[in-house]
Amino acid sequence: MNGTTAPSPWLPTAPCTPGRCAAHPESAHPESAHPESDGAPGQAGVVRALVRLTAGLGTVLLGLLVAPATGLLPTAVRLALVRHWTRAAVRAFGVRARYEGVPADGPLLVVANHVSWLDIPLIAAVLPGRMVAKSEVRRWPVLGTLAALGGTLFIARDGLRSLPGTVREMSGVLAGGGRVIVFPEGSTWCGREGGRFRPAAFQAALDAGRAVQPVRIDYGPTDAAAYVGADPLGSSLWRVVPPRRLTAVVRVPEPLTGLRHQDRRTLAAAAQRAVEQSGADRRAVEHSAGDRRAVRQPAVDRSGADRRVVAQRAVASDSANLPSLSVHQRSSSSPASARSARTPA
Repeated sequence: MNGTTAPSPWLPTAPCTPGRCAAHPESAHPESAHPESDGAPGQAGVVRALVRLTAGLGTVLLGLLVAPATGLLPTAVRLALVRHWTRAAVRAFGVRARYEGVPADGPLLVVANHVSWLDIPLIAAVLPGRMVAKSEVRRWPVLGTLAALGGTLFIARDGLRSLPGTVREMSGVLAGGGRVIVFPEGSTWCGREGGRFRPAAFQAALDAGRAVQPVRIDYGPTDAAAYVGADPLGSSLWRVVPPRRLTAVVRVPEPLTGLRHQDRRTLAAAAQRAVEQSGADRRAVEHSAGDRRAVRQPAVDRSGADRRVVAQRAVASDSANLPSLSVHQRSSSSPASARSARTPA
């Protein structure tokens, strides 16, 4: 997740910082602030934020209280409860999530780009499994305890000596039929930029003979969700809850197997390409949708002059084939204002 104050030379680092990539209340950069975020919330925005924060933390605490009892349930029932609980927690914080694609079943190494702490419940809502997280997460209030109860595999990021042991532990979970979730960029990125997938975690999938499930996560607005640099968790929480609409899109492309990628570096590169391509596909769809809206834009009625232009063009184009009475009936029966009311925003 976000970086440490004194990283080791081998530790992945991102150029993303809270001041550049996130809309903090104290930020002096208007381009980094969302117009409805906590930069200057009105009274309604503050009330909305407090309600969401209370609801979100309450949902998390409820999960913490019932987690010990779920250990007695069958695995399928327990995982279904995890999926419903994490979806409820994300929604309680005011985040609207959309999932695209069908995830594979069974044991998987799930790898995703890393933007926010929200990535964890978003993935768990569709692909619950054992997370791999930095050891500092264990010390977080409430969330650290919850992560430990959920079977998180903690890794010390201040050196390389613990890495082989973590990979062996991941491989054991996968070989035993479990699912492991890791963010191979090694740190959070703002979402507009991303890091290289480090290959170490992919060795666990090869050793266990399991497939790799890439996942792509995008947010809008990105600055509200980004949890980067030395960003305090409290600041990130308060940035997430005020916006009227914070959306997350989780795309799940086809899984990858070691049959086609027989070493960890090529497997990591293939997973990164799949994640990046999913992001490019989404941007292409949004761009195409924007073009379609732009094509419809001239038909939107903005003034009386526009109505006269539309009517004149309709008469000019139809009068060659239709009687004049039909032209006037068509023009008056479908006024531009009525069409404008039906035009999607």
